[in-house]
Amino acid sequence: MDRDLDIRSLCAQASLCDISTEGDMSDLGLPARRSAIFLLDQIIGEGKLLPELIGSGVLDKLPADDRARAQRLTIETLRGMERADRILQKYLKKYPALTVRNALRVGTIELCSGGAAHGVVNSMVGIVSKHKHYGHLKGLVNAVLRKVATTGPAQWSALRTPRLPKWLRGPLVEAWGGEIVLGMEAAFFAVPPLDLTAKSDPHAVADAVGGKVLPTGTVRLSANVQVSGLPGFTAGDWWVQDAAAAVPARVLDAQPGETVLDLCAAPGGKTLQLAAAGADVTAVDISQGRMERVAQNLVRTGLSATVQVADAFATQGQFDAILLDAPCSATGTIRRHPDLPFAKDGSEFGSLIEMQARMIDHAITLLRPGGRIVFCTCSLLPDEGEVQIEEALERHANLCVDRTALERPGIDPSWVTAEGGLRLRPDFWADTGHMDGFYVACLRKDE
Repeated sequence: MDRDLDIRSLCAQASLCDISTEGDMSDLGLPARRSAIFLLDQIIGEGKLLPELIGSGVLDKLPADDRARAQRLTIETLRGMERADRILQKYLKKYPALTVRNALRVGTIELCSGGAAHGVVNSMVGIVSKHKHYGHLKGLVNAVLRKVATTGPAQWSALRTPRLPKWLRGPLVEAWGGEIVLGMEAAFFAVPPLDLTAKSDPHAVADAVGGKVLPTGTVRLSANVQVSGLPGFTAGDWWVQDAAAAVPARVLDAQPGETVLDLCAAPGGKTLQLAAAGADVTAVDISQGRMERVAQNLVRTGLSATVQVADAFATQGQFDAILLDAPCSATGTIRRHPDLPFAKDGSEFGSLIEMQARMIDHAITLLRPGGRIVFCTCSLLPDEGEVQIEEALERHANLCVDRTALERPGIDPSWVTAEGGLRLRPDFWADTGHMDGFYVACLRKDE
């Protein structure tokens, strides 16, 4: 299927989206469960990412509670899919079509998480029974999920932490070793906390929202909360940003009055950090929709930056400092985006790595003599981090690594890599909720 197909049209064509929710069915949580199955079909079957599906409006017709529940069921199923499949395989002679299999997966996740058997089983049977191709399998769904309801919860906790797909696990084990990857997988399986970056005083924000200040200055909340209902949201006192994602801007250490380019700026957390530091910020990204959200957050927080929707390679000018958060595999963000290993297969890695190198080369032409550039990616692959910097230094004799830029509060010296960058991994901070995977390096241009 064409990956650029309008997903609204796709949803309208999908039989799962046409199931009636009138009468008793709505009381069984049918709309949210049906939508979760549809989202899983699109992620696993069509390679769509959850954020693009949500952004396209496929859940817009659902009430707010059902939208939230559909997303939660989808994410929980992606995180626990290996365990669900291991439980289901005991009761299936062969795997059914993807839609039916996803209905069984969602049902298994709910049942093993304490869901009421009657409601879960009846909902899944109702969903499958209405499907124009798979309605005849409603008996199978009923029989399998009733068995899961009896035996699944006891089996669940005895199963291993879900492993990454082989296409990704192999390169990560090669790079970091099996034990470290097991630690990463434990982080990916856990529900991540909510991290906030304060516009000014993190301790004041932590006191207001009931969080704690991490060593790097991020405010972390462990409770599941409604973001827009937290104190300080409307006033713009903070924004949501993973602790690792906040590090690159801190390494750049923008100063008041400096001209700073945030290249590939969306979703904009780093732009807000740079603007809060008092820099004269130009934020550039190719995505119109994502940059609209950056502009909205600038308004909410009362911060100022020049927002440009443009191709990074078309950007011109001279800047004192540049933050380049290059497009990458995003493998470091799986703890918050568990759809990624199922929607991707690694085939785009080569083109991403080549693009990153070209972006570094272009960014250097925009940097004033004596200026600095922070290159970062939310990737766990050395080819998108450590290797990029090694090769950039070989290509550009007028560049050097600034190791002192990494001497920031909360940065463990053991995270500094041989070539002078900073490697952040999901298995770090295991006792306080982990972090995303990131690579960060600061380069200086000769005077």
